[in-house]
Amino acid sequence: MSTSERGFSLVEVIIFIVIVGIAIAGVLGVMNITTAHSADPLIRKQAVAVAESMLEEISLLPFSNPAGGYTCGGVCTQANRAQLDDIMDYNGFATTGIYPVDSAVVIPGLDSYNLAVAVTANPSPNPLSGVPGADVARIAVTVTGSDAVSVTLVAYRTRLEP
Repeated sequence: MSTSERGFSLVEVIIFIVIVGIAIAGVLGVMNITTAHSADPLIRKQAVAVAESMLEEISLLPFSNPAGGYTCGGVCTQANRAQLDDIMDYNGFATTGIYPVDSAVVIPGLDSYNLAVAVTANPSPNPLSGVPGADVARIAVTVTGSDAVSVTLVAYRTRLEP
């Protein structure tokens, strides 16, 4: 064989094919895992968005029941949610599925989420130094999505009115 003839032997070609096959299998395995778990961030983001929305809804209400205000007389539900008029009305509020404020129809795609609210007046210890404990409330909103993804957001609300 002359030195001008060059190429690959059969053994070299087979080894190349085996190495490339293993590399492709590894890349496809990583892509498969990534694709299978690509919905996880979506579920977490939806849970955070729902919790933020509820936290804002509650935080924008008065600290205490306004004169002639609504009192649900226990744990309030979705059926009377539109009437809730102060932050303490939301204590113990919970839903299975996520609803708009004034509707009994679940938001499409959010029917597998659960929501729970806990409002604690005069939390101990008081995290806001200089503010009397009676003027502080802790609002905790927990949203649980599918695949046991759970998000809890906490905010503190102070009495702004005299």
